[in-house]
Amino acid sequence: MDSDTFIFCLEAVPDIETAPISEVVKNLEQLAFEQGITSIYKTCDTIEGLEESLNTLLYDDHNFTNYEIIYLVMQGEGNSICINEYYYSLEEIAELFEGKMKGKIVHFANAKVLDLSNEEAQYFLDITGARAISGYGTKFNALTSSYLDKVFFSLFEELNDVVEIVEALHEKQYAICKLLDFRLYY
Repeated sequence: MDSDTFIFCLEAVPDIETAPISEVVKNLEQLAFEQGITSIYKTCDTIEGLEESLNTLLYDDHNFTNYEIIYLVMQGEGNSICINEYYYSLEEIAELFEGKMKGKIVHFANAKVLDLSNEEAQYFLDITGARAISGYGTKFNALTSSYLDKVFFSLFEELNDVVEIVEALHEKQYAICKLLDFRLYY
């Protein structure tokens, strides 16, 4: 299968020097092997590391336009992410990447609860240029969203419209979508 879906995954870890291979890496490898979906995986342990990784992708990777999904695996709550015990609002993140996410889907794993007001979501989308932001309203320590994330990403191979993708996701995995409270802001 020839894939046209590309994923850039950035995972926040306590220390990039000693970060073990995570479940996220294994799942991305499985997506590549089973469905031919290409991904780049990076870790960060500071906000500067997050910014540097995304800027490297933006300015140094000539295939950046092919990366449809920016997959963020980070702790946090509601309208903030946590990197190495420091909290950053999504407004701050939006301003770091002002106009740099045009057409991208920014997707959060359920390590972070995504709970935005309509105004917060619209601000993020307007400032970054992202096509949509998605994630989960429920965090389960015993249940990661990795399985549902893989299904979500694979749907980008078949469909282009994010609303259709979310509808298909709910049709295929309704129970887990409800359990994790899958959310999409667009």
